[in-house]
Amino acid sequence: MLITPVLLCGGSGTRLWPLSRKSYPKQFVPLVGDETLFQASALRLSGVGSGLEFASPMVVTNTDFRFIVAEQLVAIGIDPGTILIEPEGRNTAPAILAAALHAFSADQDAVLLVAPSDHVVPDADAFRAAVVRGLDALKQGKLVTFGITPTHAETAYGYLELAETPDNSGAPVPLKQFVEKPDAQRAAEMLAAGNFKWNAGIFLFRASDILAAYRTHAPELLAPVEAALATATPDLGFLRLDPEPWAQADDISIDYAVMEKSSNLSVVPFDAAWSDLGGWDAVWRETGPDENGVVTSGDATAIECQNSLLRSDSDQLELVGIGLENIIAVAMNDAVLVADASRAQDVKKAVVALKEKGAPQATTFPKDHRPWGWFESLVVGNRFQVKRIMVHPGASLSLQSHFHRSEHWIVVEGTARVTIDDDVKLVTENQSVYIPLGAVHRMENPGKVPMVLIEVQTGAYVGEDDIVRYEDKYARGQGAKG
Repeated sequence: MLITPVLLCGGSGTRLWPLSRKSYPKQFVPLVGDETLFQASALRLSGVGSGLEFASPMVVTNTDFRFIVAEQLVAIGIDPGTILIEPEGRNTAPAILAAALHAFSADQDAVLLVAPSDHVVPDADAFRAAVVRGLDALKQGKLVTFGITPTHAETAYGYLELAETPDNSGAPVPLKQFVEKPDAQRAAEMLAAGNFKWNAGIFLFRASDILAAYRTHAPELLAPVEAALATATPDLGFLRLDPEPWAQADDISIDYAVMEKSSNLSVVPFDAAWSDLGGWDAVWRETGPDENGVVTSGDATAIECQNSLLRSDSDQLELVGIGLENIIAVAMNDAVLVADASRAQDVKKAVVALKEKGAPQATTFPKDHRPWGWFESLVVGNRFQVKRIMVHPGASLSLQSHFHRSEHWIVVEGTARVTIDDDVKLVTENQSVYIPLGAVHRMENPGKVPMVLIEVQTGAYVGEDDIVRYEDKYARGQGAKG
């Protein structure tokens, strides 16, 4: 039975600030291990083995993340498959409906495994074995969800109440009801009862069965989502849903729209480790504290600390903690978080506070990812800005000009092919070139290795929207960045 993974790839990037932000949420960051959470999720749901065969994934994401998604899949050797672009986030019910409709149009027997792309499941084989057990219920027309065996009385998760206590075989069990996030006392009671599981938001079903459930329980979603898909436009290998009908779809989760109203749900108990990395306390647990309960990452040093997490994601910043206890400290080039570990769930309050004061650090990541690579601002001053720019092999920026600034480019790694009006030349390491104000220019990497340069902008205005674009292989409009 061929299974198509559906990876949900949105996110607001608030709970793991400052490392995770709206412009670059946690699934794209290597928080635990060498791969990003998104890459680890894709690898977990790929290949053939353990009685399963996975098709290329279908990813539902937004326009800002589309190139990051494709790039990270290619980097781990996975065919990007279908990438559906949501014009705006409408929660999981419309997203999953769009995926199911698209899959059903290609194969009326399609089987979908829907999963968030930002969870940690260390034992991929154990998860695949749970999927195999879920296929028995799927073959009976059931909608299957996966319940995580609780390890503690957690108040940040919703729960699944099973109709009976599992027999430890891992076999599917009928679902009695969904339970909202409890208070501490209720969470302790459910942990002791033995027939409650954490709701991981992972589902297995035939496309035809979930579409029947939508028709019964959420028919109001069908028309706008069907219309958005019917008039979707291909865009450089992506499929962009039509924004006008999509905006008419309710902003609602699949649990509220469909699952809580359905009577044919089965739950596959999953006893192995799992985390949604819903806060820095979860990162601390999953990373593996030492004998003093301390986790350090990057250029961080802990001296006589206990039960603390120290992480530096800047190669220019040494983070040192002395005598800390129950502290979370996360440092980046442009922001530092210091919090009591017991307040990990309150980190999102920092994002709200920064938004209110207009700080760009609230939502914008210091390294700005583009389809051709990335750039980061090193220094910004009155009438100037200094950037570091990385261009992937074979990639190029758009042919463009600026009204208000000139630019100096110094190549520090690789070779750049530079177009300035009618002049095209190669610029190698330790060489520089000047781009006069108003000149039509382009930067390309013709080589086989990444090209890195330092860009010095000078002029009356150095904003990213000072751009006239003449040609762009990525089909972005006027005023788009990069």
